Amino acid sequence: MEDSRERILCTHVGSLPRSRELSDLLIAEEKGIEIDRARLNLLSEKGVKHCVEKQVTSGIDVINDGEQPRVGFQTYVGQRLNGFGGTSERLPFADFAKYEDFGEVWSKRGMVYSSVFDAPAADDQVEYTDLNPASSECDLFDAAISDFNGKYVEAFMTSASPGIVCTTLGNRYYESHSDYVYAVAAEMKKEYDFIHSRGYLLQLDCPDLAMERHGMFQHSTSGEFIDAISVHIDAINEACRDIPKEMIRLHVCWGNYDGPHDCDVPLKEIWPAISQANVGAFSIEFANPRHQHEYAELKKVNRRDDFILIPGVIDSTVNYVEHPQVVCNRILEAVDAVGDKTRVIAGADCGFGTFAGWEMVAPTVVWAKMAALSEGARLASEVLW
Repeated sequence: MEDSRERILCTHVGSLPRSRELSDLLIAEEKGIEIDRARLNLLSEKGVKHCVEKQVTSGIDVINDGEQPRVGFQTYVGQRLNGFGGTSERLPFADFAKYEDFGEVWSKRGMVYSSVFDAPAADDQVEYTDLNPASSECDLFDAAISDFNGKYVEAFMTSASPGIVCTTLGNRYYESHSDYVYAVAAEMKKEYDFIHSRGYLLQLDCPDLAMERHGMFQHSTSGEFIDAISVHIDAINEACRDIPKEMIRLHVCWGNYDGPHDCDVPLKEIWPAISQANVGAFSIEFANPRHQHEYAELKKVNRRDDFILIPGVIDSTVNYVEHPQVVCNRILEAVDAVGDKTRVIAGADCGFGTFAGWEMVAPTVVWAKMAALSEGARLASEVLW
């Protein structure tokens, strides 16, 4: 992957706002309701083209398709792989349980979104037998970027990590969590290899590595959680063994919602395990109020000098448009933490359309934030170069 050799490059995490009609069709399809397939395909195509154009005009260098054809960043796996059915039962996040009135405030927002806490579960052996949906998504992206040759630096495609699949889509078939993780990894390897074969950077979405400490593993000890995510990392390394690490980005976050987050596990506790991932870049939340201080922690615990850091320098959960100077300051702090300006690419904390209907930032504000990201990177580049 390209580094920031001549200036600070800009990217984002992956999901971008969908039209309401597209979201409604994706949600209906997920629920098994008969839909107008031709209309869904048309809106997906339009959505991808719109996202590509807006990324380029906003000044984003490393772009993707905005995950427009997917119902959710990881729940789409339940539609692409055989072996899933029924409904998972997930614990509410620890901060939702701790602050019950926050849950009430959340529910009053009236968002209609896809299955987040009640996704299907593995009730049989999981198998990835049909790559056509992945191929179709790549075809849409290729068609959209063909109009912008030379106007972006690189293209990436996201894919769900084994760990986030197995913590979101519950297990009712495999004897243990680790058995389930390795089984999913073996099947998802097909998608990872396919994305690589199409020439994209592969981004693995892995919020489980932080978020599930206050999710699935909230009643476990810290040691038990670290043991679990170490299995998740090992499964990633096994599934990606045929892809050069320089072609892989890994995204980790504490959950894409504007909640209290005071149950989040500190970065310093999980970084030793996460850093064992055989990847070329780590995309990590740093813009939100709970994790802005953790550049200093990363500087203390980091023992690797062979990765690119993609710090979140804009918040994906609030409608504030960050001032470019704030973005610049955050980039400079990230460079100080890494110690090498070429190994920092400015990014966002998380996606802006994590699930169909789960969009907390107005679409026009999203693109204003992206433009602020680009301008902040320009200001930082003036300082650094």
